[in-house]
Amino acid sequence: MKDKITKQEIEDKIKSVFEKTNPSSQEIKKIKKLAASKNIKLKGLRKRFCKKCYSLFNSKNSEIRIKNGFKIIKCKTCGYINRWKIKN
Repeated sequence: MKDKITKQEIEDKIKSVFEKTNPSSQEIKKIKKLAASKNIKLKGLRKRFCKKCYSLFNSKNSEIRIKNGFKIIKCKTCGYINRWKIKN
């Protein structure tokens, strides 16, 4: 029988993965799936990785632009463009 993981344990795992200097895309994908299983919101953490390839944004693999009230992040690994509205 499977051991049930509590919501608090999953939140601790999420924090520990994002505290690492460079988590892999497989780790981020697992964390996103765990969070979805217990309906945990990632809030600001979801803006730290690419929605398509799950690679962490940093100065090496992303381009950041601000234009017309949007923060536009282009992932250099997959080419996907992430757009986030900037609050005034």
